[in-house]
Amino acid sequence: MQKDKQNKLPWPTKAAMEQIYEKKLWGGIEYKFYSGEGSHLDEIVQPYLDVVNDLLNSFPEPIVVCDLGCGDFNVGKEIFKFTKNYIGVDIVKSLIDHNNENFKNNNLSFKCLDIAIDPLPKGDCALIRQVLQHLSNHEVRSILQKLYHYKYIIITEHLPQGEFEANKDIVSGQGIRIKKNSGLDLLVSPFNWKVKKVKELLVINLKEGKGKLVTTLYFL
Repeated sequence: MQKDKQNKLPWPTKAAMEQIYEKKLWGGIEYKFYSGEGSHLDEIVQPYLDVVNDLLNSFPEPIVVCDLGCGDFNVGKEIFKFTKNYIGVDIVKSLIDHNNENFKNNNLSFKCLDIAIDPLPKGDCALIRQVLQHLSNHEVRSILQKLYHYKYIIITEHLPQGEFEANKDIVSGQGIRIKKNSGLDLLVSPFNWKVKKVKELLVINLKEGKGKLVTTLYFL
């Protein structure tokens, strides 16, 4: 179990994520590792790939991308080819070992890190796709402070439809804030994240009133 180095309190994130993959709590019985429907359904994945790869291809030269929460790499495997270097990061060591064994390229590497505690890899752009929604406000705040090392941050979050109270706190794990009719708004209290510019890249409305997936580009 990870610890908050300042307050010396245990964080349940590592154990929770290990349990999710070990017990297949996100489904995917047929897979050794499965990061959920959000990483596998074409109607969710393909629009995301379209906007992210279009952005990456808009740069004069390929850039270095850090995927902070790369999961089973079903999404990242369609992105890394458009980068100078692509670093996939996840908190579950067995998952990172699996990715290292199964995805190999000269511009691709994987690291096992807790992004709320450990130093982050250097790069130009960070991808944080449906990661922060699973974390406590304390961890989110810790991560945001580190993101100023990057020029561009692309964050995808699962949000309720319509009005909601932002940033209700949760215990890190499988669940997300939408169960409390809440979602993250990083620009308001308690985060008040300071950025130069914000651009909404994509909104995917989920079926059966299950909210929406919003992908936003932040310029730092």
